[in-house]
Amino acid sequence: MRTDQQSNTPTATTAEQRGARRAVTLFPVLVLLAGALGLLAPGTFSGGSEAVPYLLGVVMFCMGVTMTPQDFKGVARRPWAVALGLVAHYVFMPGLGWLIAHALHLSPQLAAGVILVGCAPSGTASNVVTYLARGDVALSVSVATVSTVIAPLVTPPLTLLLAGEYLPVDAGSMVTDILKTVLLPVLAGLVVRLIAGRWVTRALPVLPWLSALTIAVIVAVVVAGSADAIKSAAAMVLLAVVLHNGLGLALGYGAGRLAGLGEPASRAMSFEVGMQNSGLAASLATAHFSPLAALPAAVFSVWHNVSGALAAAWLARRDRAGATPAGTTAGTAGGTTES
Repeated sequence: MRTDQQSNTPTATTAEQRGARRAVTLFPVLVLLAGALGLLAPGTFSGGSEAVPYLLGVVMFCMGVTMTPQDFKGVARRPWAVALGLVAHYVFMPGLGWLIAHALHLSPQLAAGVILVGCAPSGTASNVVTYLARGDVALSVSVATVSTVIAPLVTPPLTLLLAGEYLPVDAGSMVTDILKTVLLPVLAGLVVRLIAGRWVTRALPVLPWLSALTIAVIVAVVVAGSADAIKSAAAMVLLAVVLHNGLGLALGYGAGRLAGLGEPASRAMSFEVGMQNSGLAASLATAHFSPLAALPAAVFSVWHNVSGALAAAWLARRDRAGATPAGTTAGTAGGTTES
């Protein structure tokens, strides 16, 4: 997406708009099909759990390649808004995960999985959804970027604090895993973008689909690993995920409005709080807990993209029907489609 420097408003081409809509629309379908495949033919993915961290590394490398120095400059321009987004994200979602696990009396494995989803950083699909909702894309990119960078420092201790009552949590090992599967691939992607920007630019249209396919494989592996338990737990997990995501979207939007950030920024806050990097949560749950604990992350991967796309469509339609459209601020929705 290009930016009009005079109006400070993104001026995406028709092709870019169509590509963003297609990615958000088809990604949940792709993940749903992958989950069904994992459920119907679990033997096909037997032993695949060992590959999940490497697959996540591919996704995060794609995210790093889409980053530019402009993303980090956005943090310096509005530190207060970015800080609010980070606090809201890492307070609301972990807290909601803990409350929902208690309220629904989830089993220890599922409770730990729900909480771990809440402790994960923002999912980069939130950038595209914010764009489609005519929200503040620059703020969305800034919050997603910083939440990912600080995840090694924040996600393990939060998981230990909130999920430790259900299952043993090795926070130190979790820090190492996040550094290897998230931060290092992101930094590697950023370096590649800086060194080989011309070639990377040509490949950018392919990266969201590479990321989407990789996430779909992760979901298939996670579902296959807990196929026997899904039938009895699926309804409860879906309820937990819908509550978690829906309340996160609402609280994120409310935080933005209460802080006086305005409508576009509040929309960005909503999606940055309510949409999670559930691919990371699935990887960590598989490595540190069990395939069953990764089930909430797999379901979240599908649901938060569906709910985000529906919410974005409703907000955009409301703007078109109203006399005063909300508009957007400068930024880019070029992040990878991520769960």
